[in-house]
Amino acid sequence: MPLKEKSRKELEGGDGGELKSSAGQPAKIQALHSSSALGINLFDYWRESPDLSLLFSACGLSRAHSQLSGEIKFEQKFPIDDRFQYSPNLDVVFFHSQPNKFKVFAIECKFTEAYSSRRHGGLDQKYFTNESAWENLLSIKRLAKNISPTDTQFSFLNAAQLIKHILGLNRQFGHSRYRLLYLWYDALGECGYRHRKEVEEFADKASADGVLFHAITYQELIIRLAQFRGQHNNYISYLTDRYL
Repeated sequence: MPLKEKSRKELEGGDGGELKSSAGQPAKIQALHSSSALGINLFDYWRESPDLSLLFSACGLSRAHSQLSGEIKFEQKFPIDDRFQYSPNLDVVFFHSQPNKFKVFAIECKFTEAYSSRRHGGLDQKYFTNESAWENLLSIKRLAKNISPTDTQFSFLNAAQLIKHILGLNRQFGHSRYRLLYLWYDALGECGYRHRKEVEEFADKASADGVLFHAITYQELIIRLAQFRGQHNNYISYLTDRYL
C-alpha cells in the first residue's frame, strides 16, 4: 500500500535501515518476510483517521465504540540510559491526544523472525548497572538475568528485546502508564504452538510486575478488522489477500 510521507521519514530515522538499498539489492522493507512492511501495511492506513477506536479495540487495547484520537508513529526510540549509544526502536506507537490512564500504546511487530534458525541473545551486562531502571520490575529483572548473556530459555520469542522496550517505556512514561502489544504471526504446527507458549510465559512475568503486556496474532487482528470490510473494503481486501 502507498506509504505516507510522515511514515517514510520515521522509517528513515530508525536504526534498521529499512528503506536503504545498496549494490543493486532491494531495501529490507521490500522483502516478502519484512515485519516492518507488515506493520506499515496494517497501521499506516489509519494514520490520518480522526477516530482510532475501531483499530485499537480490535488490537485489544481499548474499548469498542469509545472515541479515541491521537497520532500513530513508527520507529520510535525511548532511551533506557543516557550512557547508551543506541535505544531500542519500537515499530509502532500510538500517542493519545488526551491521555488519561495510558499515555501510549506501544507495539512490537514480528513476522517470520521467530521461526528463523538464529538464536536470540540476552541482555548485555550494561543494562544491569542502572538499578533505577529496574524499579518495580523484580520479576522481569529476574527473567532478564536468567536469559543473559545467552538466552537458552526462549527459542521463538525475543524476550530480551521486549524487556528493553519495557525499560525504555517505563523511563519515558512511568510504570503502568502504557500498554505494550506483541503483534506476531502465527504458524501451523509445533513452532507456532511453542511460540504461543513462550508469549504466555513472558506475559505472566510481565503481569507479576504490573506491566500491561498483551499479545495478539496478525491473523486474529485481521479477522477482527474484516468485520468492517464495508467501511474499509480496499484495505481489508489487501490484508486478507496478502496475509491470510
